[in-house]
Amino acid sequence: MGRWEPDAESRFRAAALELFGEIGYEQTTVAAIAERAGLTARTFFRYFADKREVLFNGSEGLQQTMANALAQAPAGVSAMEAIAAALARAGDFFDDDRRAFARLRSTVIAANTDLRERELIKMATLSVALAQALRKRGVGEPDASLAAEAGIAVFRVAFAQWVSESERRGYGVIVKESLARLRMLAAN
Repeated sequence: MGRWEPDAESRFRAAALELFGEIGYEQTTVAAIAERAGLTARTFFRYFADKREVLFNGSEGLQQTMANALAQAPAGVSAMEAIAAALARAGDFFDDDRRAFARLRSTVIAANTDLRERELIKMATLSVALAQALRKRGVGEPDASLAAEAGIAVFRVAFAQWVSESERRGYGVIVKESLARLRMLAAN
């Protein structure tokens, strides 16, 4: 592919993931990613601050989408129902077209301590954003934080199931089942 061909960001992401899988995250350089993508390292930095961002780029969009869905949940629903609306909307990000990327991403993150730490920070930031959105709806503390943290637990469990090799169900189905299980656990 020539440098002028479209979709450089996707090309960089695909090249990086291939290299992360072949030689490992730590051994992969931006120069190698750019070479594999048929682009320049300078162009890489137009899309990503560093090679970690190949894995974490888009987190802000997911967070905003979930916070907006929570804010748009019908008035009068419980905090957990509003969280459920946010989790359901996350399904827009986790469709079957992204599953292969998400699986490989998950494997790369699990193999690297710094990336696991970054993932935890991302989840904590998402929890804070959801709690803030709940507070804007009038949910007080500690309920807003408890509901947001419970939502993150469901998010993480559902995501881990969704990316497992044997899983064929959609993310939204897994979220609904996970929320039902959480309600059962809380009732007992």
